[in-house]
Amino acid sequence: MTAKPTLLGYVGAVTGAAVSVKQAQGVASGISIIGGKSYRVGQVGSFVRIPQGYHDLYGIVAEVGANATPVAVRGPHDQSERWMTVQLVGEIVDVSFERGISQYPNINDEVHLVTEEDLAHIYGAYDSGQIVIGRLSSAEGIPVRIDLDKLITRHSAVLGATGAGKSTTVASLIRSIVSGGADQVEKIFPGARIVLIDIHGEYGRALKSISTVFRINPSDGEEPLHVPYWALDPADLMSFLMGNIEDKTNTQILDKIFDYMTKRCEASAVEGVDLTSMTVDTPIPYSLKKLWFELVDPEVKTWDDKDRTIPALVEQGDAATLKLPKYKPHSTGNSAPFINSVGVLGIRRQLGLMRSRLLDRQYDFLLHPGPWEPDLDGNVAKDIPDLLATWLGHERCVTILDLSGIPSLVLMRLIGAILKIICDSLFWGREKSEGGICRPVLIVMEEAHRYLSKDSDGPAKLLVQRVVKEGRKFGIGAMIISQRPSEVDETVLSQCGTFVSLRISNSSDRSKIQTALPDSLAGVVDGLPVLRTGEAIITGEAARLPIRCRITLPAEEHRPNSEDPEVSKRWQTPLPKEDYARVAASWRSQNPRWAAIRPERAPLPDKEMKLMEREFVESSSIMSIGYDASSETLEIEFKNGVYQYYNVPLIIYEKMMEASSKGQFFHQYIKNNYAFSRV
Repeated sequence: MTAKPTLLGYVGAVTGAAVSVKQAQGVASGISIIGGKSYRVGQVGSFVRIPQGYHDLYGIVAEVGANATPVAVRGPHDQSERWMTVQLVGEIVDVSFERGISQYPNINDEVHLVTEEDLAHIYGAYDSGQIVIGRLSSAEGIPVRIDLDKLITRHSAVLGATGAGKSTTVASLIRSIVSGGADQVEKIFPGARIVLIDIHGEYGRALKSISTVFRINPSDGEEPLHVPYWALDPADLMSFLMGNIEDKTNTQILDKIFDYMTKRCEASAVEGVDLTSMTVDTPIPYSLKKLWFELVDPEVKTWDDKDRTIPALVEQGDAATLKLPKYKPHSTGNSAPFINSVGVLGIRRQLGLMRSRLLDRQYDFLLHPGPWEPDLDGNVAKDIPDLLATWLGHERCVTILDLSGIPSLVLMRLIGAILKIICDSLFWGREKSEGGICRPVLIVMEEAHRYLSKDSDGPAKLLVQRVVKEGRKFGIGAMIISQRPSEVDETVLSQCGTFVSLRISNSSDRSKIQTALPDSLAGVVDGLPVLRTGEAIITGEAARLPIRCRITLPAEEHRPNSEDPEVSKRWQTPLPKEDYARVAASWRSQNPRWAAIRPERAPLPDKEMKLMEREFVESSSIMSIGYDASSETLEIEFKNGVYQYYNVPLIIYEKMMEASSKGQFFHQYIKNNYAFSRV
């Protein structure tokens, strides 16, 4: 062993890409020290090298011990623990590593342990299309790079159980794409275009410096989220607004919508629209208020004469304000007023539901989408081009569509509408400079199992299936994020070319990953339950080889709002005076960051604000902190000025001074919670 310190053993049997290796006598300890560094021998998931003259074969240890022993040599006197099963994965010819092998090893060929120098040949090569995402778990001095082109065009999945580090991994991946990784100082992909569908509102703070955030209740620095209803599938929209209606009735309503679209295009030409080929699915603005009014009027109308020429109108209705017209109640006999029989669809109850939806403020982002809301004639202040420019044409690389305040009743439909707007526009505009070919886009889908499940039949699933099958042809890539891969549609998951698999304990979820992986390395996948938090096994087309990687952690202020609460620490803290009015207000506003200045929290108008004695602190954003217990005033010096926060309990000040990250504590417990003034 002194002459060949890296020698592990010898090839005992070859079956396709699987090689049985018998360990040499000198490596029985399980640890080898080479060049002053210790290496674990026979570790599942580790690499081995098999010299073949002018080039080397490389493989991954998939199995160790009794199960790895070839059947032909099993016996009572055989030392079964000395065998390993190695899966061949690639080779180095000259200095270039390539996946796949051009020849097989022979019996008794030497098998060597792979050192950091060998790994550097595989992973160390850098080209302009790669990004650094972390470090090798077995050799943290070696950066892990993945191919950006294949990550996007061949789609990817980030999978892991709750608490395994999915959100942090996704935030790290996105930052690596935009900046080229933690090792890069300047942006190397300033033209990146990423759309993140954020269901829980986790990423706004984490990616603030590189993203534009859209929310239905925007805070400072965020944009309002509007999704025009006329971009949705009209049949699906009617199902949401009116509930179940008969097919015949639904067809008549859709015909009415199509008539609105046609008149709108005849009155004012819409660029790109051909009336002979237009369908009800074409995104042309139309008025829901007008539709409701023209459908409800026949349902409630009565007549003062038998010929039904004189309406028995009591009070005029109004489509713009959704005011219901009032008519005299019809008589039960053969006298006036007479019931209406023209244009009646028998959907008065459904129209009542539609009106309540239109009046419900929590759906304003969809049914009253700001400048995208049509007037009664279908005219809009802003159209589809403005929406696409708002979402995709801003100066930041990342667009975060924060859906955390969206009612669950409409969430799945909304995701389908968002994907339809983005995918259809980039597909049909793929040859334009703003289209998907010239400016590819990555769509990151959080909590994908909620709307891409096997049992789901919504528009989102159909669109994502189309994207993963054909998206690479028109410049759209998908990144699927889920904690339950066994619940994700098989078509979607099977089309993902790269898998970033974090810790997963559930056997059905692991088997789902194993069947979808391009490299059938059972031993590697079996290691998923014992991965550390933030550690992942990366396999597929974007990785040169299956990699066990420690994902680079973003700075603390750049991590998602998904950390576990510190239960024992929080429960040790005495309860301050609690204000559940703020809790109720956040609930009613559907905004967890709701804040308002209440009179008892505002500073006294005649009180002169004076600077305090402050204590300097270690923080990237806060210079010093002071506190006046008599007035419960907290004073914080930021790099851009000094601010005082009022009615702050002493316990909050004390906990802030104890916090390891003063900036994170400020954002979580003080900002938006207390009235303030700049001194």
